[in-house]
Amino acid sequence: MERKNISSGTRWEALAGYSRAVRIGNQVEVAGTTAVDDKGQLFGGASPYLQAMYIFTRIERALIEAGARLEDVIRTRMYVTDMARWEEVARAHGEVFGKIRPVATLIEVSRLISPELLVEIEASAVVTERPARV
Repeated sequence: MERKNISSGTRWEALAGYSRAVRIGNQVEVAGTTAVDDKGQLFGGASPYLQAMYIFTRIERALIEAGARLEDVIRTRMYVTDMARWEEVARAHGEVFGKIRPVATLIEVSRLISPELLVEIEASAVVTERPARV
């Protein structure tokens, strides 16, 4: 099966030797994604909700580039640095995936790569056949 690596072009990908997403066959894996834009700027400040919403837009872009869409997501993994604020991340997840309902895991970690990062999310998708549009 053909492998397609998706890059966002950030410096961390080359440094660590990873891709934003990888598609093999009908499977797409999106790497742990934080609320940092392509220029390295934080989005969402101290709000886990805003960080999560921005992350979901970045995940969606990677999925689209891989030929998938949010409806193809079957699993998400959410890592938070403060479990006391888990509902903010869960609310964002529900707004994006409320009708799709992938399996999901939410885990507290001691910290992410930078202290201002409060949330990191990864996603797995299986691309399904879509009926042709008339």
